Amino acid sequence: MQQVYTFPPLRTGKLLRRYKRFLADIELEDGQVITAHCANTGPMRGVSAVGSVVAVSHQPSSQRKLAYAWEMTLLEGVWVGINTALPNRVIGRLLAQKLLPELGDYEEVKSEVLFGEENSRVDFVLTNQGHTTFIEVKNTTWGKDCTAIFPDTVTSRGQKHLRELMTVVGAYSSAVILYFISRKDCHQFRAGAEVDPAYALLLRQAITKGVRVLPCRFALDLSGIYYLGLATYVDV
Repeated sequence: MQQVYTFPPLRTGKLLRRYKRFLADIELEDGQVITAHCANTGPMRGVSAVGSVVAVSHQPSSQRKLAYAWEMTLLEGVWVGINTALPNRVIGRLLAQKLLPELGDYEEVKSEVLFGEENSRVDFVLTNQGHTTFIEVKNTTWGKDCTAIFPDTVTSRGQKHLRELMTVVGAYSSAVILYFISRKDCHQFRAGAEVDPAYALLLRQAITKGVRVLPCRFALDLSGIYYLGLATYVDV
């Protein structure tokens, strides 16, 4: 198990409420009540119940409206990462160090590149002797029965990304959808057909077109994030 990210000092507390998508009131272990920034704007299915134990970072800055950021939620002894700003940062480090052998060799890594037919930005582009690999990263926090699930709600943006990835697969280019599984208790991955059947259908079509699925497993604790390898993809 390799540590790929180190957290700043974290504090734990109890979630009092989440509101206005970006805000969460949390009672810290010393009784202080703070408002933390919530980077995850989705429903956070299963990881935002009132009363949950959570971990926050404290990084005051003149450029930040809130000094605290909600990083993780503790579910049955397992920390689940909810900060959607972290997966791209972690994957960027893994790509820079060439620690994802499934992606083969490459010479250059670029991030946030315009691509496709619907004016999208792809998270990463790898180039190698005329071959281009487009990589889209999706933070995955929802889990059932040791299986990670994405999405946890209808995602028109996610559907668009799958359509875009299908258009770039060709003789000199390939596409990868990388699911960043932010919890160590999930050994499998599947699409969330029960909440977004259109996404599940598009993912199946994308695989048929040649888009590769990389469900990457990560473990989190109060010190950092660790890469565990790939989960098994399960078709639905």
